[in-house]
Amino acid sequence: MTILGDVDAVSFVPWIRRHAAKLGLVQTISSTSTGRIELDVAGPVELIDMMEMGCSLGPIDVWVEAIHRAPIKGETG
Repeated sequence: MTILGDVDAVSFVPWIRRHAAKLGLVQTISSTSTGRIELDVAGPVELIDMMEMGCSLGPIDVWVEAIHRAPIKGETG
C-alpha cells in the first residue's frame, strides 16, 4: 500500500501501526517521506479494505490524496 499526500506528520506512522493492530493486520512500513508512506499489509482482504479507508481519513494533521494498493509478489486477493 502506498499512501500519497501531506503525510509527514509525526503522528501518522504510529497511528497506522495502532490501526493495523486493532484490525489484527500484520504491517511493515518500508519507507516514509514528506509526501509518501509505503507499507506492506497482510491479512483478510476485507480488513485491508478497512485499513485503506481508515488511512484515507487518517488523523487530523495529515492530508491523504491517494492510496495505491498492489499485491505482493506471490500473493493473491
